[in-house]
Amino acid sequence: MQEWRKYKLGELLKFSNGRTSPNRSEKLPFPVFGSNGLIGFSNKHNIEGDAIIIGRVGSYCGSLYYAKNPCWITDNAIKAIARNNNNPKYLFFLLKSINLNYYKGGSGQPLLNQATLNAIEAWSTSNINEQYRIAEILGTLDDKIELNLEMNKTLEEMAMAIYKEWFVDFGPFRDGEFVDSELGLIPKGWEVMKIDEAIETLGGGTPKTSVKEYWETGEIIWYSPTDLTKTNSLFSLGSEKKITSIGLQKSSAKLFPPYSLLMTSRATIGAITINRYEACTNQGFITLVPNKQFTVYQLFGWLHQNMDTINNLANGSTFREISKGVFREFKILKAVDIDNYFKMSKPIFDQIENNLIENNTLTETRDYLLSKLISGEVRVKTVEEKLKEVL
Repeated sequence: MQEWRKYKLGELLKFSNGRTSPNRSEKLPFPVFGSNGLIGFSNKHNIEGDAIIIGRVGSYCGSLYYAKNPCWITDNAIKAIARNNNNPKYLFFLLKSINLNYYKGGSGQPLLNQATLNAIEAWSTSNINEQYRIAEILGTLDDKIELNLEMNKTLEEMAMAIYKEWFVDFGPFRDGEFVDSELGLIPKGWEVMKIDEAIETLGGGTPKTSVKEYWETGEIIWYSPTDLTKTNSLFSLGSEKKITSIGLQKSSAKLFPPYSLLMTSRATIGAITINRYEACTNQGFITLVPNKQFTVYQLFGWLHQNMDTINNLANGSTFREISKGVFREFKILKAVDIDNYFKMSKPIFDQIENNLIENNTLTETRDYLLSKLISGEVRVKTVEEKLKEVL
């Protein structure tokens, strides 16, 4: 442990503010990072790569991103470059082990400055080889998590392509008879229904936050929109807050079964997730409860297909909202002879769910190892052997 000691961050990293954002476009080569991460692309860069990007202002103060390749860092962020041959990816993980948001200042707008960062103390090793190995271990876990997320994007695109083939283009029914409907020509035997006639649609509610017995020791999953916007995940493993049975009874929150489809309906409209456990929500949701005729797979595709219209019909003076009354008037197709659609869709959604469950395990493993490895409490050799069992 002689190689481990406390350092000030300024001994390990050189901090400097970014510069005003250049003109941006999606088709340019260099990523542009702000306080909240990637915000576009430019034909200029102000860093060659292997840089740590730290959110400097606002609600993303202390957020962390790593840029391996050349990029532009804006003046809403601080760039950090490794000093004295220290491993930059290791130092990125070192910063992740510190709650940088805790060090923000400013009475109005939160602010994190270079002087504060320079003075923060943290344990670190001076052994460059050990830094590299720690970075490799934690980076391997991060890479696997990112790979699963990328795979899920592709799987969701596949799910939507299958939905459109069946319910928009009617590909499997092209040689059959079609009839006219208020949604245009549809396969004979199909029917147009209001979504409220097809399935159960539920709102939510919030127990009084001042009543402790509604919240303390709560075991009922209770979603707020931030649970969805933070994770941005098709399947949800749970919520940040839980309520008690009496809290459920004393509010307009409603329990719904696992594998329902939740959609945020106010402020941020259209964030979607599928709950893996029985749950309820606050009033910022419309929850769609599938049934044998209308599976969660069809409902997922239907929501995505209609999301622009849903957003266009939202209104409100304080914040935008799609009302339940308006939503329940939306039309959906009641289909027949779509067993093959179910058989094609289910494995895709199952794989997405399995990838997210694996990512949850990988994230817990990474976060545990992060604190242990960065502090020197656990030795690299021990972790390298155990990691083979996880990956």
